[in-house]
Amino acid sequence: MSNKQPVPYSTTIHVRDHCLCLHAQRAARALARRFDNALKPYGVTNGQFSLMMSLNRPEPPTLGSVANLLAMDRTTLTAALKPLEKRGWITSKADPKDRRSRLLVLTEDGASVLADALWVWKSVHQELEKEKPQLDFDQLRHDLAELS
Repeated sequence: MSNKQPVPYSTTIHVRDHCLCLHAQRAARALARRFDNALKPYGVTNGQFSLMMSLNRPEPPTLGSVANLLAMDRTTLTAALKPLEKRGWITSKADPKDRRSRLLVLTEDGASVLADALWVWKSVHQELEKEKPQLDFDQLRHDLAELS
């Protein structure tokens, strides 16, 4: 048994009000729900939209570079790719420069879904900026990028 004193409730309130991680997680969940609801008619979640957008490049990226961009481990990314592959929106192929590496390709159908959903992504951002004119969204994006 520990002789340590219990954490006072006032400390709980302080952590609730000052914890950057808690506030970032709450904001991320609220934003994710909002984007998920808006993107639902296109059959994608906000995470899938971001993943597909990360593949929208002149040259197919490697699994590792996408995992790095999205701040995901390779196992989590591989699991996230499966439903998109099943729907025929992405494919993977061996990298001709390194057969051990996989390249991720946005298919024509995937690119079409992405293009259709893009206007919703834009409109949700516009709505947010109208609802919260007191926030500096460019600064917020910059600050979040600095933390990540």
